[in-house]
Amino acid sequence: MDVRLIGPQGQQLGIASAEQANKQAENFGFDLVMIAPDAKPPVCKIMDYGKYKFETLKKLKDQKKNQRVINVKEMQLSMTIGENDMATKARSVRKFLENGDKVKVYIRMRGRMQAKPQIGVDIMNKFAEIVQEVGLPEKPVEFQGRMINLFLVPIKK
Repeated sequence: MDVRLIGPQGQQLGIASAEQANKQAENFGFDLVMIAPDAKPPVCKIMDYGKYKFETLKKLKDQKKNQRVINVKEMQLSMTIGENDMATKARSVRKFLENGDKVKVYIRMRGRMQAKPQIGVDIMNKFAEIVQEVGLPEKPVEFQGRMINLFLVPIKK
């Protein structure tokens, strides 16, 4: 079986049989690694496979280290919420935002509440004002059927 051979520095060494490619890899003191088995002829590279695996694992580890998982927490309000209840829920939402999580605040309208959705929008805007030091609305208040939604994102420091 013939293979296209690439040297340790990336130079093209031409097409050789698999046995010759293996001997050349041994002469260089490296391993013969098949890079593209589907190509015609298959492409093999002479490289230190252990070092290659170590570097790829190191890159993956660095990517995971720089990655931040964002959780979405939820808080439900009602159209008839009192001042103290709103303050208590705002305190919880503040903690979520300070931890770097997004928060979905929603009101589920039931029965006669659906006739006056503006009351729910006013409550949402008031709630957003209460927590504006630590979080900002991602987009304006939106309606989804019988739900009024507001997404809050933390302010970057």
